Amino acid sequence: MLSGEMYDATDPQLTAERRRARDLCKILNDSHDNEQALRERIIRELFGRTGDAIWIEPPFYCDYGTNITLGNKVFFNFNCVILDPASVIIGNDVLFGPVVQVYTATHPISASERRSRREFARPVEIGSDVWVGGGTIICPGVNIGSRSVIGAGSVVTNDIPEDVFAAGNPCRLIRHLDDQDGSNL
Repeated sequence: MLSGEMYDATDPQLTAERRRARDLCKILNDSHDNEQALRERIIRELFGRTGDAIWIEPPFYCDYGTNITLGNKVFFNFNCVILDPASVIIGNDVLFGPVVQVYTATHPISASERRSRREFARPVEIGSDVWVGGGTIICPGVNIGSRSVIGAGSVVTNDIPEDVFAAGNPCRLIRHLDDQDGSNL
């Protein structure tokens, strides 16, 4: 699965790993804002690697969690989803708006191959200092460069370079950014 080969998601080991992640997500999602120590413990147990100052506004959902690496100061707003049968690497100081979805799981284009119920996954990497606007979908195999901004509601189907504002369906480069850009995109 992690090598990008076709796999059977109903495999008992994978099913058990997803159940573990769902149980941890449920505890996280049922927690209150005043239970920060509990949330921090769950975050460290759920994800493969985490930096410091991770903030997740519940609810949050993921498939395995162990395939997700988070840098420092990563913020997930409400209702984010990460399907992580392949690795998801997120840099430092990354902001996710509400209802952002990151997919690594995908299925064959061929109907006959899809009938096998086997699937495959492609890793996603998001650089540091990235802002992903609410309602964005990041598709399998995409890399988003550091310091870029993805406009709300975008569907990111291809790599996005560093230092750009990109938006749309499909997401496309709108303009280059520099560190002097203000709040108006």
